[in-house]
Amino acid sequence: MTNDRIGILVAGLLIPLPGFGDAQLEAGRKVFMEQAQPSCAVCHTLSDAGATGVVGPNLDELAPSVEQVQRAVTSGVGIMPPFGESLSEDQIAAVAHYVSTVTAAK
Repeated sequence: MTNDRIGILVAGLLIPLPGFGDAQLEAGRKVFMEQAQPSCAVCHTLSDAGATGVVGPNLDELAPSVEQVQRAVTSGVGIMPPFGESLSEDQIAAVAHYVSTVTAAK
């Protein structure tokens, strides 16, 4: 079992333990900050990333689900362009995991 899979099984959910890496979380942060062009941080506020964009919704307040982020990133929404052709499925899954995870506790 890898470190990013070590956790506690509670009510059928795997809860990662602090101190153990979450590779998909780190990959998603990288997509959010660097790989998406333009960067998600240009338009969105997300405290975990230190992003203070004001064009798109404040993700800390919106706290979107994985599915909501995947749909928005893949197809675009409002003035947000689609990234379905410029990011891989793995990158989209990673950024969706990242945003939904870091905003879930807010």
